[in-house]
Amino acid sequence: MRPALRLSPQLAHAEAARSGARSAPRFFPALPARLQSMRLRALLFGTLLAATLVAGPVAARDLTVRTEAGSVKLTEVASGLQNPWSLAFLPDGRMLVTERPGQMRIVGRDGSVSAPIAGVPEVHARGQGGLLDVAVSPSFADDKLIVFSYAEPTAGGARTAVARARLDADGLRLEDVRRIFAQSEDPSGNHHWGSRLVFARDGTLFITLGDRFHSRERAQALDSHLGKVVRIAMDGSVPADNPLVGRADARPEIWSWGHRNVQGAALHPQTGELWTHEHGPQGGDEINRTRAGLNYGWPEVTYGREYVTGRKIGEGETRAGVEPPVLQFTPSIAPSGMAFYTGDVFPQWKGNLFVGALKFQLVARLVLEGDRVVHEERLFTELGRRIRDVRQGPDGHLWLLDETEGRILRLDPA
Repeated sequence: MRPALRLSPQLAHAEAARSGARSAPRFFPALPARLQSMRLRALLFGTLLAATLVAGPVAARDLTVRTEAGSVKLTEVASGLQNPWSLAFLPDGRMLVTERPGQMRIVGRDGSVSAPIAGVPEVHARGQGGLLDVAVSPSFADDKLIVFSYAEPTAGGARTAVARARLDADGLRLEDVRRIFAQSEDPSGNHHWGSRLVFARDGTLFITLGDRFHSRERAQALDSHLGKVVRIAMDGSVPADNPLVGRADARPEIWSWGHRNVQGAALHPQTGELWTHEHGPQGGDEINRTRAGLNYGWPEVTYGREYVTGRKIGEGETRAGVEPPVLQFTPSIAPSGMAFYTGDVFPQWKGNLFVGALKFQLVARLVLEGDRVVHEERLFTELGRRIRDVRQGPDGHLWLLDETEGRILRLDPA
């Protein structure tokens, strides 16, 4: 139950005066009616102004903020989106945007938002489920292919699935839609679907998969897709060099396991290695170098604790045979979206890793030395909005999805 709102003495007296209380506030000296009315109006204005400031930032179309590297401007490029989840750039600079309720749209370079694209399959748009990530084929200029992940309804519940389709951008429709992957289990519940999509340099596709919350023990089971990162080819087949190919007790698509709910993934620009981040429960959000055939611990090894009780989960924070995170966040920031910056618009940020945050409503800028995080700067707390996705555009700018206000924001030098 939410606690009852308690008015300050000043606001309580002002409210009493506004509602017609007969006795004058005891802390007011006897004043002429006109002066007392002016004083009350000033008091109300000041109280309301203070309440507005306490309530948090107000969404502005553009916002200039100071950073360690100087001032930058957040420029609103598009608005009016409903629960935007992912952003992907087409070769001509237009953007594909997914909305979790099940729409996919094209946003023009001028910020114009298209009607929904036809041909998107039905999605399970409940809880955290719905239409999730979208990625453009590395050879899109020739094949016009995209891939997208979604919560697919089934007779037993729902599961994370991935489809590929040919995009007719001018006709606003998907053609030749084919499901190329679906989780092996479809438990009930509406949480922890993953799911980010990243093309490896060899053209194969990484898919991040959540543990579906109530099935967390299956994150350690190699005969399950829950709590895994998998790697497939664009036609859905299994690459012959996947780490568990040939094992009778394991799903051949599996790349790594022991994950909770991975909602950020990107290739390291120098090594080509997959980096991911995942939500911890209460504490223990992780950033990982996500390598083939490794166990990342969940739920047996974690920094997180149970909700409500605060009890420790698993057997400890480290264990032989479990890959430790590059960085862990306690308390949890609720990370979502991730990008390595390689552009020239902000040369002082080149090589940095940027991570969006939902709960803490910020973007974390992480400075790396090799595979170590040596510095963190927390950006855009002034915005006070849930950041669902972070991308670098072909123009060298950083782009953000503001889930709270349904906006696309671009970072510009101030």
